[in-house]
Amino acid sequence: MPVTDITTDPEALTMTVTAEFAAPVERVWNAFTTPRQLERFWGPPGWPSTFREFDFTVGGRAQYFMTSPRGEKSSGSWEFLSIDEPRGFEVLDSFVDDEGKPLDGFPAMRMSFTFEETSTGSRMVNTSYFDSADALEQVVAMGAVEGTRMAMDQLDAVLQDLREYAEGKGTRVELIDDTHVRITRLVNGPRELVWRAHHDPDLVRQWMLGPDGWEMTECVMSTTVGESYRTSWAPVGDTEGEPFGFEGEVLLVDEPRRAVTTERMQGQPIETINDLNLYEEDGATLVTVLIEYPDLETRDMILATGMADGMEASFARLEHEVLAGR
Repeated sequence: MPVTDITTDPEALTMTVTAEFAAPVERVWNAFTTPRQLERFWGPPGWPSTFREFDFTVGGRAQYFMTSPRGEKSSGSWEFLSIDEPRGFEVLDSFVDDEGKPLDGFPAMRMSFTFEETSTGSRMVNTSYFDSADALEQVVAMGAVEGTRMAMDQLDAVLQDLREYAEGKGTRVELIDDTHVRITRLVNGPRELVWRAHHDPDLVRQWMLGPDGWEMTECVMSTTVGESYRTSWAPVGDTEGEPFGFEGEVLLVDEPRRAVTTERMQGQPIETINDLNLYEEDGATLVTVLIEYPDLETRDMILATGMADGMEASFARLEHEVLAGR
């Protein structure tokens, strides 16, 4: 958890975020000044950023938007006011529309980033300066404190070599809050093929089987927003268990980076939102699934079924039977 403190000061009209990283200043600097790396953490889980412009010069601008699992967009703009590599930079941060024009009724703020060496790595201090107490209160009311904490807490995965961070560690389950769970698994294979393995019915049938002793009896996939999918499984031979399946609708597709669907067990009313993200580095792909549950009880009930163990068995099969040799 990199964030060590978030302080709002109504008298000084500031919000200050302090975070510690087990990485040198130069590595942290690169993460904050390289668009493809920024996209991996600038935005809380479920709202990843896309930087469509990044002119990292004094007077230049960065334009980005964050996209929710249901496709809503929130756009922002940075105007670079000063750059002191690798010690810090300062921007004018604004809420903007799709054309990059400031939104009426939303505050702009001056925002500084400073980076300094520590005995264990480095420290970042991010201070936002507001024009009024009302502007500070408005941004806090929009969820800036918790959103910033969750966004910065994604940086550990960015700062490390991807294989060092995740290879050999299996399927990992992280409880983000009462209704959100993040599942990660590194698989050895290119992102395009991993994407196909998640959406091509012929490939899906080869690996998405869970523990041994089960077969997929139905596999209807889609990558078209608004369409439905349906998957079903049944035990084979002496394997104990009852047939079951899932179904849902496609909410968002950004091939081969992201796909969001609803999911419910066939015949059951409980629905989750499953947000699949794929990131490739050095020939390996980090699969991240952010699951949103309706409540804490549902979250704990589903996790208790051994879902993560079944996913690990499937991911291992994906590597050994689908990706190997391709």
